[in-house]
Amino acid sequence: MTATLAREVEPGRARWHAHGYNRSGYYQVAAAAARGLPRSLRMRVAGRLGRLLMACFSAERAAVRRNLARVHPGRESAWLDGAVAQVFARFGVCFADLVSLNRGPDAEIWRHVTGLETMDPASAAVTRGRGCVTLTAHLGNWELAGRLLPVTGRPVHVVMAPEVNPGVDALLARGARPGVRFVRLTSPVVGVELVAALRRGEVVAFQVDRAVGGRGDAAVPFFGAPARFPIGPFVMAAAAGAPVVSAFCVLERSGRYRLHTEPPFDVPRGAEETALRAVVGTLERYVRAHWDQWFNFYDVWEPAA
Repeated sequence: MTATLAREVEPGRARWHAHGYNRSGYYQVAAAAARGLPRSLRMRVAGRLGRLLMACFSAERAAVRRNLARVHPGRESAWLDGAVAQVFARFGVCFADLVSLNRGPDAEIWRHVTGLETMDPASAAVTRGRGCVTLTAHLGNWELAGRLLPVTGRPVHVVMAPEVNPGVDALLARGARPGVRFVRLTSPVVGVELVAALRRGEVVAFQVDRAVGGRGDAAVPFFGAPARFPIGPFVMAAAAGAPVVSAFCVLERSGRYRLHTEPPFDVPRGAEETALRAVVGTLERYVRAHWDQWFNFYDVWEPAA
């Protein structure tokens, strides 16, 4: 089992989703500016700034447009143009919250989040003593979904691909809630350690909508065409006998976030790809409903390009 697991979670070398602006200095500037504004004003400024900066990212605009055309086929060109602008505006709001609200005190976070009762199934799954694999995506405030997981009462290991700029790692780790540990997939040994954490009854969290480019990716249908997703989370769940729970934290019109948590399910050995397909189907449903908050600025279906 150990050798198989190591192969599945082998870190990839792909960097098609990396960007030159993903630097700690830009995060720090954004954080300083965001903290100086009341949230209602910050949301308006961040949304407008996202639309303005969109002009600087022609490749990303084109990729978002292609992605949206797959999510909503048949839409006219004018709708797609407006939809791309909406994605950049929503990203501005969620990014501003990433560097401000997400790093603030718990009381402030809870004031802006509803739907916490949907975490009850995850909490119940954890009490079975086999840990829990939780999955989210780059949808809405994805990092906030991970910060809410300690309500299960167990340690949480948030798995992320290594950043090109190590300073971003350090910045994101600051302000993490007690019980949250950020884990980078830097070696196959990390996967074995995470299985051990699951067997201790702990929580391991992944973002499932971004393939890492290694042998741990699998192509499955997504909006009618094959796309690659990481299968490692399901290999770990099967190896540890841990249930899988999907959770998404999306921004509502009111300006508050709503946490959506799907019912837990088990992954039998040998059924890892079947489980991946089920989760991708769930992701498809959420992306279709919240397309303006799906923040993948590269072609999800053609990552090698």
